[in-house]
Order: sequence, then structure tokens, then C-alpha cells
Amino acid sequence: MCMKSTHLLALLLVAPLLAGCLERGEAPPLNSLNEDDDTFCRANNAKVGSPEYVACRKDRDAQRAHAAARADQAQRDLGQYMLDHPNHP
Repeated sequence: MCMKSTHLLALLLVAPLLAGCLERGEAPPLNSLNEDDDTFCRANNAKVGSPEYVACRKDRDAQRAHAAARADQAQRDLGQYMLDHPNHP
């Protein structure tokens, strides 16, 4: 009985740490790209299905992908800097 409660206690202590790992890889909120793409493109007078609307949606996707790639690269650069300079805070 005591062994079972010890395992349960250990699991309760480790669970929040593991939950943080699940959030890794999730894109951070992007300031100007948070707005719904459909709403944004319609606000710019692009009718759904028109070539302007399709181009607007593609541009928004490209902007979002570029921002995510920049954020990923910044994180990798920080990690590399920390590896290269272990004694510098």
C-alpha cells in the first residue's frame, strides 16, 4: 500500500514537468497574424473564391510560416550560443 502511494506521489510530481514538453513545437502567437485569415482577407474587399482572396490567403500562410521559421531559428541560435558560452549567463 505504501509503495503504491509513493508511485502515485512521484507521478503527481513529474506530471507537470511532462506537460510542459507537450507544448514544445507549438507556434507562439504572432502579433499581426492572430486575426482570422478569412476575416482579414474579406476586410480587404476580397470576395471568397476570387483570385485576390486566394492570393491573400496564400500570402497570410507564407507570412505565418516565415514568422514561425524565424522564431525557430532564433531559438536554435540561442541554444547554440548557450552551448558555445557555458560560463556566460
